[in-house]
Amino acid sequence: MLQPGDKVPDFALSTDSGETVSAKSLKGQRYVLYFYPKDDTPGCTKEACGFRDNLPAFEGIGVRVFGISADSQAAHGKFVKKYDLNFSLLADPQRQLIEPIGAWVEKSMYGKKYMGIARATFIVDAKGKIEKVWEKVAKPENHAIEVLAALRT
Repeated sequence: MLQPGDKVPDFALSTDSGETVSAKSLKGQRYVLYFYPKDDTPGCTKEACGFRDNLPAFEGIGVRVFGISADSQAAHGKFVKKYDLNFSLLADPQRQLIEPIGAWVEKSMYGKKYMGIARATFIVDAKGKIEKVWEKVAKPENHAIEVLAALRT
């Protein structure tokens, strides 16, 4: 997994609404990339709603928030609509950013090992360098507040 000081890999991904967001288009601004396993699952929904509810505070300090999973643009659109999400979800079904940033990891459930997306978050500075990393988000429901606190220090 990439660490503070590393450059964010180049990417260009579609949002839930069909726009393209790229590393190049985000240059000059701080932003948050939070990676999550799957749309409309309990932990991922709690995490997304936490960012939704705290988005005015992120906007107040000039920081954009993007959720990223391997779900399709259409699945993201349904998730956004169902929970009235007010920030963009980036579709990465080919794992164009998920893999190079290090969020594609070996997981284990009931003794079976498999590959999947780590619930991880990156704060990126205006120059495209990673400022802070959460390699494993323990409490999705409180994570947005934790990220906000880190941005304010």
